[in-house]
Amino acid sequence: MHADAMRVAVVGGGPGGLYAAALLARQGHTVEVWERGAPDDTFGFGVVLSDETLGGIERADTVVHAALGAEFVRWDDVDVVHRGRLLTSGGHGFAAIGRRRLLEILHERCAGLGVRLRFRSAAPDTRALSASYDLVVAADGVHSTVRESGAAHYRPTVTPGRCRYIWLAADFAFEAFRFEIAETEHGVMQLHAYPYAADSSTVIVEMREEVWRAAGFDLCDETESAARCAKTFSEALHGRPLRGNRSAWTQFRTVVNERWSHGNVVLLGDAAHTAHFSIGSGTKLAVEDALALAEAVGDAKGDVPAALAAYEAERRPAVASTQRAAAASMRWFEEIEGYVGQPARQFAFNLLTRSRRVTHDNLRLRDERFTRAVERDFGCPDEATPPMFTPLRLRGLTLRNRVVVSPMDMYSAEEGVPGDFHLVHLGARALGGAGLVMTEMVCVSEEGRITPGCAGLYTQQQATAWKRIADFVHTSAPGTALGVQLGHAGRKGSTRVMWEGMDDPLPEGNWPLVAASALPYRPGVSAVPRALDADDLAALRSEFAAAAVRAADSGFDLLELHCAHGYLLSGFLSPLTNQRDDAYGGPLENRLRFPLEVFDAVRAVWPEDRPMTVRLSATDWAPGGTTPEEAVRIAAAFAEHGADAIDVSTGQVVADEAPEYGRSYQTPYADRIRNALGVPVIAVGAISSWDDVNSLLLAGRADLCAVGRPHLYDPHWTLHAAADQSYEGPAAPWPAPYRAGSRPPPTGRG
Repeated sequence: MHADAMRVAVVGGGPGGLYAAALLARQGHTVEVWERGAPDDTFGFGVVLSDETLGGIERADTVVHAALGAEFVRWDDVDVVHRGRLLTSGGHGFAAIGRRRLLEILHERCAGLGVRLRFRSAAPDTRALSASYDLVVAADGVHSTVRESGAAHYRPTVTPGRCRYIWLAADFAFEAFRFEIAETEHGVMQLHAYPYAADSSTVIVEMREEVWRAAGFDLCDETESAARCAKTFSEALHGRPLRGNRSAWTQFRTVVNERWSHGNVVLLGDAAHTAHFSIGSGTKLAVEDALALAEAVGDAKGDVPAALAAYEAERRPAVASTQRAAAASMRWFEEIEGYVGQPARQFAFNLLTRSRRVTHDNLRLRDERFTRAVERDFGCPDEATPPMFTPLRLRGLTLRNRVVVSPMDMYSAEEGVPGDFHLVHLGARALGGAGLVMTEMVCVSEEGRITPGCAGLYTQQQATAWKRIADFVHTSAPGTALGVQLGHAGRKGSTRVMWEGMDDPLPEGNWPLVAASALPYRPGVSAVPRALDADDLAALRSEFAAAAVRAADSGFDLLELHCAHGYLLSGFLSPLTNQRDDAYGGPLENRLRFPLEVFDAVRAVWPEDRPMTVRLSATDWAPGGTTPEEAVRIAAAFAEHGADAIDVSTGQVVADEAPEYGRSYQTPYADRIRNALGVPVIAVGAISSWDDVNSLLLAGRADLCAVGRPHLYDPHWTLHAAADQSYEGPAAPWPAPYRAGSRPPPTGRG
């Protein structure tokens, strides 16, 4: 034994625990593994590993890698069956092995390295292990007893999904990863299947909890469940049966821990985190945890606290990224009923890109023929035109491409009048190629401003200033549409400009606030607004209509009504901010009443051939707030009143919100509204790449994509996206004075 050798206890004999044991034993440590079950006890059937994971295994232990390589089943295709139509996408690259065979390989490797394997043995109490060993690795799964015994420290959150699923197996090998749906009298059921041996396949059947109960699966034992699932998907199985392995219907549980270690005890694999099986990452994550832990222990040379800190720092970002992708995939399958009405190819593309790990550009590299077919179905004019440069018509307005510059408050107006800053800011974005450039929220009254720097449309001077900007856009950037967003700050008004203290009240010169109810935005900090009465509501409707008339006269091409982010109209929609007991409060139909009255008043004076959109917060990110189901009903109400598109944002309604930030994190809400209602939607929220824009459009999750901060970083973001994709068509023309810059300049000598 070398000087840094330790005594290591591993709790749990799954792939992650066994591989950690083998790697630590290779370093010269004395390792013991406790496993409650027998050597061949396991759930499920096959395990999928990525080339990335296999590369890590090869670098760490060529013996295990060679043994796995001799056993793997490999394939490239994904088959998607939609309403009887089979669509195949190739170039994906999968490798799978039977779970029992994987365990045998790891058992053999551990035994060869001197690891003591204790089967059918419950591990001693965690305190006892911690006192007797230098390092304790808790790899005891999603129901980890080690984690639960130290829950006060690890602070786990376990969130159940909305589906039930069961692991089964078929005694033949599918030729590809197969996804298939069955639209039954009880609801949609889905099959996930893949080969793991020359004569065997894993088959997972999944469905929403309410479908599972309606179908009576809650009353079925393993044998009956397998038989009924085989009957439901008999065509995919060619009439062959399914078998179980202690198989039971369960809910997927997403595990997140605030901390992964406590003293010399560390969590690994499902004990620390889980990722939905639809992206095949449970075993992958556990094996990668083992690789990272062993490397950290080796580098720390006996310093256990340093090793565990390094392990967690290394793995947390990768795990968080995977969990975000897994959550998106899980939600997609939970909401699959909303997608089955899509055209077959779009459905397949949507499924393949559901986790956002696979994108349009990536899929085109894997299978160009399939991707080109999806593009043709979408309506791309030709193969040289990316989806984002496909025109879209809203009423009498044709947008030359699908990129929107998001409304972004600039807080740079004087007395509500937009000046040279706004001319340059909006003019630059218009010259930058976007199909639609939106103003910031333009306020309908002086009291409706957020800050003293907010722009307005409540005076003729303001309207004249806006006309100057609209004229510039239409003259200097012909083909670019300019949209105005009308709103009223409500209870979020009379605050400092963002860079002086966002949502902080003005130190002086405040104006009175009004809102649906007398509730301050930040209790104890923000001023208490006055609840609007009948006369106030009538006056506000008139103010919105008057601003809309000025907007039309100023030359705006599109008008958006701001009913999001906790401003005045949003305050009526959310049950957290509307506590009225009159006709404008209570049930959703009443909470919708005033925003719809304002919409109708604006639509009545806004030119018939010009489109109107509505921006909504589809969730408040807070308990008791607007639910996604209510957001669909709200969007439906505005669509029935004539909204041409719904701009779907989230949050900013209450100060104590808890958003789930991440790449494209708000797009699932737009997706849901679009596919539930068939109404065009604008997706927003951390959409930062042209590849994401193309992917969202082709998948049918959005019709337009609003891109904000990237346009602050690069006013020519859209033109550069065209150049990056070698697109030179009419949907993204370079202004004549800029054409010499339409190719990136050389960065150095070649």
